[in-house]
Amino acid sequence: MTGVRTLQVRIPLDDAPHAGELIIPGAARGIVVFAHGSGSSRLSPRNRFVADTLHRAGLATLLFDLLTEAEDRDYLNRFDIDLLAGRLLGATRWLAQEPHCRDLDTGYFGASTGAAAALVAAAVGGQDIKAIVSRGGRPDLAATYLPRVQAPTMLIVGGDDEEVLALNRQAYALLNAVKALEVVAGATHLFEEPGTLEQAAELAAAWFARYLTGGAHPP
Repeated sequence: MTGVRTLQVRIPLDDAPHAGELIIPGAARGIVVFAHGSGSSRLSPRNRFVADTLHRAGLATLLFDLLTEAEDRDYLNRFDIDLLAGRLLGATRWLAQEPHCRDLDTGYFGASTGAAAALVAAAVGGQDIKAIVSRGGRPDLAATYLPRVQAPTMLIVGGDDEEVLALNRQAYALLNAVKALEVVAGATHLFEEPGTLEQAAELAAAWFARYLTGGAHPP
């Protein structure tokens, strides 16, 4: 890739700085904000793998820590969906002021509990969020918000992650937006099986490329 800009950023959220990495390919058509799952961070190898795939598709990404180090030591904070969604909305507002990003459509990519936070944030943020992808997510934790989500939403679940797949099917029925449920055969919750994370990443890239069309060069 040419013309890629990588920025290490500090996002002020609730009076504390949150570390993040902003990567913007040349002629980006949109930006995807990542919401990691419980016990993870902006350094999640799985999310970074997905982010690399999105870069190749011409999409910018923001990976940042939803919790400070002190907050993360309190286990209950990892499952405080309203707190996590508030942080995601704060990061989205911060992005809107960044000169390199303010003209780009915004999407959310959430994993595990981060998917619930992404869906809540999108329901509250309304039309500002243009697309959502959940990988191995817990959208059921955002059940009361799901009918309010307006953004096209894709739920990606491992075929062997049976309990989470059942929860995603229930959540899927509550969504009123454009939606898709993709089951990756042979994958368990973390998509550790050969080729399964690649499939999830390609599905996500195609979804975002379809619905994030703002920026210098829409498809």
